[in-house]
Amino acid sequence: MDETAAKRLVFAMLDADGDGVISKAEYSARVERVTLATGRTNDDPLVVAARANGARAWAAMDADGDGGVTFDEYAAWAGAEAFDTVCEPVLAGLFDLADTDGDGALDLKEFTTLRAALGNPAGNIESAFAALDGDGDGLVARADYLASVRAHVAGENSPAGEALYARAAPA
Repeated sequence: MDETAAKRLVFAMLDADGDGVISKAEYSARVERVTLATGRTNDDPLVVAARANGARAWAAMDADGDGGVTFDEYAAWAGAEAFDTVCEPVLAGLFDLADTDGDGALDLKEFTTLRAALGNPAGNIESAFAALDGDGDGLVARADYLASVRAHVAGENSPAGEALYARAAPA
């Protein structure tokens, strides 16, 4: 998948209402949905950190400060450099919220909780998990998850990234 197509998939996931603009509320809701799905409290240090990282990412994405990010703005900003400097802490924080046992890896239940809360189609979650669980131990390591998402947004080969962000095929 090329980089533009990968960015379109991620943009579509972030633009939850499908109006062609990612709002601050849509972007911030990701942390709130994962917090709710994992039963964490608002004062949990991982929730506080995830919110702070999300606020920094939003400020970088919404460079003109108008409160919305169009696909063109997102496409100009997103990529490997943005991932390395801004997005990785956000995604790592969301991963950590879902890692309820704190072992640095997600089992299928934790992975499903995370990806469903982030808006991935339910039909894609198990295939993405399988692609990321390369050794078949039933766990997805944090580093493998982050590397796969990075490869996806950079337009590199990422079967797990493609599965994570692909829209479910119509029934």
